[in-house]
Amino acid sequence: MEFSPRAAELTTLLESRMTNFYTNFQVDEIGRVVSVGDGIARVYGLNEIQAGEMVEFASGMKGIALNLENENVGIVVFGSDTAIKEGDLVKRTGSIVDVPVGKAMLGRVVDALGVPIDGKGALSDHERRRVEVKAPGIIERKSVHEPMQTGLKAVDSLVPIGCGQRELIIGDRQTGKTAIAIDTILNQKQMNSRGTNESETLYCVYVAIGQKCSTVAQLVQILSEANALEYSILVAATASDPAPLQFLAPYSGCAMGEYFRDNGMHALIIYDDLSK
Repeated sequence: MEFSPRAAELTTLLESRMTNFYTNFQVDEIGRVVSVGDGIARVYGLNEIQAGEMVEFASGMKGIALNLENENVGIVVFGSDTAIKEGDLVKRTGSIVDVPVGKAMLGRVVDALGVPIDGKGALSDHERRRVEVKAPGIIERKSVHEPMQTGLKAVDSLVPIGCGQRELIIGDRQTGKTAIAIDTILNQKQMNSRGTNESETLYCVYVAIGQKCSTVAQLVQILSEANALEYSILVAATASDPAPLQFLAPYSGCAMGEYFRDNGMHALIIYDDLSK
């Protein structure tokens, strides 16, 4: 059976189209909100979700899966739950909660999810790191053998702090606890200038938890005027932020500091304060 020239042309065209044909689709696992209240949403249908995985609600609000049960999943909402109602769709993102890390974060003010809130635009090239990772074991840890100079003579001489050490600053209200932490950051300016290589630089991560926005703004101004922002990162979960973000802020700040540790540098992380 012979085809006419027209039929042969159509056959060639169809073969070409079928050869180059491809499907571009995305399969998402979705669930529906069963109940919501007090910042917690119960979602049915997300059977394959992982603990700590980020989800996205129909309103664009993000959340984290913390309570995995047989019938439903407990989602902690990162924001106000007033925009979420029963029956709304919830989509898995497939990614565990992570934050941006790296030197691109220096000089920036971010929220607990690493989103810039200082009005300086998006972050430049950066890596991402999970918020919750397994801590190094005892065998992997070195003993405290290198001092971390605060620049405060009373502290450095009487209660010296070493690299790798945790120190609690405790006292009554308005006794200067925050001032000690801020002065330590400011004093690193002179000490970092003495360093001959990058491994001797001490980077600072200040995590403000439950503080007023005006207090955080004052801190940014103080660090900016002293040119201390160039080696500092501010993570702010203010009193006006939802409780889940305040809960997440210390973990986010720690992940940012661990980047410097894992790359042969030093980092000082200040939580102000964990009692909130």
